[in-house]
Amino acid sequence: MSSFRPLLFSALALSTLPALAQAPAKALNAISSKDLLEHIKTLASDEFEGRAPGTAGETKSVAYIQQEFKKLGLKPGNPDGSWVQAVPMRGQKPTPSFSYTIGGQTVALNFPNDYVAHSTSQPATVNVNSSEIVFVGYGVQAPEYGWDDYKGVDVRGKTILMLINDPAIPDPNNPAELDPAMFKGKAMTYYGRWTYKYEIAAKLGAAAAIIIHETKPAAYPWDVVRSGGVAEHFDLLHSGDDPDAPTVPGWIQLDKAKAMMSAAGYDFDTLKKQALTKDFRPVSLKGTADFKVENIARTVNSKNVVAKIEGSDPKLKNEYVIYSAHWDHLGVDPGSKNIYHGALDNASGVAALMELAKAYKTLPKAPKRSILFIATTAEEKGLLGAKYYAAHPLYPLKQTVANINIDGINAWGKTAQIENVTSGHSSIDGLLEKYAKSQGRLMEKDSRSELGSFYRADQLEFARAGVPVLYTKARSRYLDKPENYAREVVDNYFTHDYHQPTDSFRNDWDFSGGVQDIQLLFQVGLDIAQGVTPTWNAGSEFKAAGDRRLK
Repeated sequence: MSSFRPLLFSALALSTLPALAQAPAKALNAISSKDLLEHIKTLASDEFEGRAPGTAGETKSVAYIQQEFKKLGLKPGNPDGSWVQAVPMRGQKPTPSFSYTIGGQTVALNFPNDYVAHSTSQPATVNVNSSEIVFVGYGVQAPEYGWDDYKGVDVRGKTILMLINDPAIPDPNNPAELDPAMFKGKAMTYYGRWTYKYEIAAKLGAAAAIIIHETKPAAYPWDVVRSGGVAEHFDLLHSGDDPDAPTVPGWIQLDKAKAMMSAAGYDFDTLKKQALTKDFRPVSLKGTADFKVENIARTVNSKNVVAKIEGSDPKLKNEYVIYSAHWDHLGVDPGSKNIYHGALDNASGVAALMELAKAYKTLPKAPKRSILFIATTAEEKGLLGAKYYAAHPLYPLKQTVANINIDGINAWGKTAQIENVTSGHSSIDGLLEKYAKSQGRLMEKDSRSELGSFYRADQLEFARAGVPVLYTKARSRYLDKPENYAREVVDNYFTHDYHQPTDSFRNDWDFSGGVQDIQLLFQVGLDIAQGVTPTWNAGSEFKAAGDRRLK
């Protein structure tokens, strides 16, 4: 019931501001598919070289975004008077080798076709020698589910092999479905993210952690892993060992993992089935792994681009609503020289930031709270730009009331609904539902919750810092389209274009739905900027962080 209070407050707040009462219509109409396309066409052009951090593509991207914010009349977002926040990172280009010895036979795997691996450790050359290989199921310790894949087994110095995603536990009442009481059923939890798997491996002292790639549960093919594996890797600059990764993190092709298990006398499907029980215990593959990673390292001072619209209320202007979208993509393939243009991912999100800023500047009076527009760096490298901002905020997180993140805009027409990827976590749900209804649309939960989209984009770092977040998608129930159209266009994108050079500008995109979605995010953000204060729901895993933030 408490979620209705902010809605009522919002309506009252707007009704007492006659100057703003008619403004949203003009502001909403300022959001233009033509301008969206022009921004995307520029950012995803060959000239921008795939927008990889630490390249000429970054320099051009940062300059363009800053220039467009200036044109719109925004102010520099950094309190030091600049448009950027420096994000110090270390870039490392790995050349790895990986072999294993089981039953007296040594097998050398081919990089990057059989596996990918890197290291975030400091030395130029990293070695892991004669490391026992242990299969640890899903590699999860989740006490709230009574789940521990490690069972106290000492994995220090060992190479752990693990399955992708959460344990997929069948529903005892309907074995065709997943048990909603375990790991949120169909939805992915943070335990299913590769970042978690590497973090727990580092915590437990493993020397290497290798994830077995499976295309169906991953929802993307090996080519996506491969393209990321051959690229330069980044992490935030730190001294000593990386607390969030083992010495060597990596991925392995499914067939190669099966062959490794078979050499040890085990069947992959049998072990995978055993890993779906709470009784599972780690299984030694009776062999050892050897890794060598040679890194060409450099220090990169990458940049988040930050612009501001200062609030109009003397007190509330010191509180902030953040709109974010990452500007980076994968750059240029060092072998083929193909450019990873990143048109939808995420030139479209940066273009949406521009349209939102334009809409806010159309208002006759700035909202009460200040608005920050942050184009983050290195999202594709592990949400690093957002992670750095959350750890080094330009404005106190206690005074940051919400983050609305944009990662990919619907390019295939209008939909009957908006999917709330962050559904159930905060009172922002009520605002989104209200304004979706005003568009004649429904707010629905994430139709592809198994993808774990909550944990794969920048809003995660804001949520982990306790800031209420919103992240939406429109990828189902397209209007005036066949029933299978949504699956076709979305599946086609993920299968053929996602993190591929073919995610490039297209003249046949239909951004009518994308414009609607941006208008929706504008209306939600405006309510918050006018005084509605979002709160975390009691059941959210981020509520404790939210409570700490307010203290």
